[in-house]
Amino acid sequence: MIGMTKGQKAFSVFNHIFLIVLSITMLYPFLYVLAGSFSSGQAISQGRVTIFPVDVNVANYLAVLSNPGIWRSFGVSVFITVVGTLINLLLTALMAYGLSYRELKGRSIIIVMVLFTMIFQAPMIPSYLLVKSLGMLDTLWSLIIPSAISAFNLIIMISFFQGIPRSLLDAAKIDGCGEYRTLWKIVLPLSIPSLSTIGLFYAVAHWNGYFQAVMYITKPNLYPLQLRLRQLIVENQAEQMMQTASLTLQSLEGIKMATIIIASVPILLVYPFIQKHFVKGAMLGSIKG
Repeated sequence: MIGMTKGQKAFSVFNHIFLIVLSITMLYPFLYVLAGSFSSGQAISQGRVTIFPVDVNVANYLAVLSNPGIWRSFGVSVFITVVGTLINLLLTALMAYGLSYRELKGRSIIIVMVLFTMIFQAPMIPSYLLVKSLGMLDTLWSLIIPSAISAFNLIIMISFFQGIPRSLLDAAKIDGCGEYRTLWKIVLPLSIPSLSTIGLFYAVAHWNGYFQAVMYITKPNLYPLQLRLRQLIVENQAEQMMQTASLTLQSLEGIKMATIIIASVPILLVYPFIQKHFVKGAMLGSIKG
């Protein structure tokens, strides 16, 4: 704070305190659920659990992981997240590359149509009828194809592509590169920060996807993890886990908390590996264009 006025120092201190309190407020529910997932059923029912587990045990996790339906749903969510994100990035990059050329005929009309979908989304019933007519009901493709391109992510990628020097692209074409080779060899390697940012957006959306699964999936063996979590919390199917596991320390609430942690941790583990790209890509995508 050297060189700062008293007002600036006061604002900086207030800002730090406010952000710390806000962070604690946002982090507390997760810590409470995490502590409850490692606590005994009696401790949870008596309200003795805060952010530290009481009567530490893993009975809740054993009850969850012993359920084959959870593993099946976990695999479904992993498939949707990985395959869906790859398709998202491929189609978004292809469309953004074409629209990044200002001389493209009809470019303005296409971008207006894209922006229109950000403001006015398709109603639920027409969307359902379209998916049904395409024969995608009760298939995992119904959770991937309808959301193949996000208008918001497309705009970010267009802005990023427009920041790449045109002289570099022209030089590649002079050397004999076609459009696809230029995209693959030049544009995409330079766009790793943007791709990492948008890929994280897509991956989180797929992993947390819930509403589409409710609409399009009726077969239990195709339920993603978030829909299985809904069954545990809303339909109280955690009781079946308690009976199946035959453990003594687990509880209904503890099993729900353990399932929430299992559903949340995998996507949280991805972020640290792409954090530097994520921050850089978010900044560049917001100021270029």
